[in-house]
Amino acid sequence: MSFASELEARLTRYAAIDSQSDPDRKGSPSTEQQFDMLNLLVAELTEIGAADVRLTDYGAVLATIPATAPGPTIAFLAHVDTAPQYHASGVKPRVHRGYNGGAISFPLNPDLVLSPETSPELAKKIGHTIITASGDTLLGADDKAGVAILMTAARQLLAHPAPHGKIRLAFTPDEEIGRGVNPRLPADIGADFAYTFDGGKVGEVEYESFSADGAQVTITGVSVHPGYAKGKMVNATTLAAKLLQALPQTQTPENTHDREGFIHVTDMAGGSSEMTIRLILRDFEREGLAAKGALLQEACARLQAEEPRARITCDIRPQYRNMRYWLETDMTPVTRALDAARALGLTPTTTPIRGGTDGSRLTEMGLPCPNLFTGMAEIHGPLEWISVQDMETATNLLLKIVTP
Repeated sequence: MSFASELEARLTRYAAIDSQSDPDRKGSPSTEQQFDMLNLLVAELTEIGAADVRLTDYGAVLATIPATAPGPTIAFLAHVDTAPQYHASGVKPRVHRGYNGGAISFPLNPDLVLSPETSPELAKKIGHTIITASGDTLLGADDKAGVAILMTAARQLLAHPAPHGKIRLAFTPDEEIGRGVNPRLPADIGADFAYTFDGGKVGEVEYESFSADGAQVTITGVSVHPGYAKGKMVNATTLAAKLLQALPQTQTPENTHDREGFIHVTDMAGGSSEMTIRLILRDFEREGLAAKGALLQEACARLQAEEPRARITCDIRPQYRNMRYWLETDMTPVTRALDAARALGLTPTTTPIRGGTDGSRLTEMGLPCPNLFTGMAEIHGPLEWISVQDMETATNLLLKIVTP
């Protein structure tokens, strides 16, 4: 059975809805517009006959596909928010049927070109239906492709029952800002194990992620009229520049790959009186992550010692940890996904995620949750694209996992 038309319709419909999260706002969800997606999913789940459909007070949509046979309770998750790193308002999805292997141009940005030269995976998609945005926004396939896959599979399972255990569905907000997993979510899901559909290349079954911390450095200088500042002013922007220069340039995202971690400055704000610097720290191992935190704190301490008139604070907080630490003690969900992929004729891979998913937190909190592919590529920017056929393969993977 083909799911291509439904997946295309769902993704283009969902992608056009602005549901961008915002790290600077409190609450869950962090933005009101995420309710546009959440409320739509409540209506669609109810319409297709899902049970126990509800929107929690922390902004997650939960639903059940009742069991038709004995088996484990399996949950599937996708997140409704899109990344705050790029424009996500007014997304206009474009559908390119029968991709011919050449360059794809964008009507709203003539200088932008998507081609196999810049995105090698695209060369494998000749003949596929490719969905992109229009050049001035991201597409939002991360993770509305996952949402479309879960909803398509759910409708299929409810319309054409097959033998399977109880299935739980969860659609979370704020994954892109690291706040997608409320402490109550694992118990509210109530599954034996789970999967996020939030991965990239076809065949990827990911059970290892970065460990992650977030950091905020605040530099408070001494504010004086610049005309009379000699010997008195302490310029916070100057100290911020010194701090960034003191960090190892070999440990930035653009200079690391594979299993190398990084220290990444995500944004800076302020002026000569006070500067705030936000960073993320990433490493696959706890020891490496701790070393990066210590390096940042030492750089701040040295700067403080050089300029005692300033006040420099460095706050580091945990975000998530490598899911491998828990999954390697019981590989049941990983093995089940790998077996399902092979049954579909795929050659699965287990490449570590240079990032994290809601599954990282869920696994740490006691709900084992590997991450599975959707087909999304070049995410978080205007070149983002996805193949409808790859989404269809992911949908079939979900169905094979629950009905092996």
